[in-house]
Amino acid sequence: DLSPTVPRKTRPMRWVDKIWFNALWFQATWFCCVIGRDSWVPIALLSVGLHFVLVKDRLNELRCLFPVALVGISVDVLLTLAGVFVFPEYWLVPLWLVILWWVFAAALYRSFAKIGQSMWLAALLGSIAVPFNYLVGAGLGAVSLPLGEMVTAGLLALVWAALLPALFWISHRMRPTT
Repeated sequence: DLSPTVPRKTRPMRWVDKIWFNALWFQATWFCCVIGRDSWVPIALLSVGLHFVLVKDRLNELRCLFPVALVGISVDVLLTLAGVFVFPEYWLVPLWLVILWWVFAAALYRSFAKIGQSMWLAALLGSIAVPFNYLVGAGLGAVSLPLGEMVTAGLLALVWAALLPALFWISHRMRPTT
């Protein structure tokens, strides 16, 4: 037998551990939440369920994602209360946005972790990419921006220049040590 032997401690990488899979999963769920909103919440929940089925340690995954999702949801609630966002038909934030925060927490922890190695890069990307995503969401009718696009983008750039590095820091702190 000329086939190479694989040491016992080496295990094949799970899909959920692959950057490309998490990036694709995040984008698909983002579109599901932002385009489908309430009517696609069951599909978004199935997507989150798939993530937890694929991870090795579900309890540890929940422990790692919860603080990031909680901070993100809290920031969106505060921005909504401050009048930066208006979600039609909601007093605060919709369920699809809460789900999206869990998905973002997983993507941050798994696929975007390399970005977090440079807090300056995280701040730069946070100040550009995240406001862009909210503007796209507004263009798709998922959120209204009563302050206007330019003012909202500026505020979000400031918030996310600080928030994304902080979320990476939280995510990194929650990683298992083994």
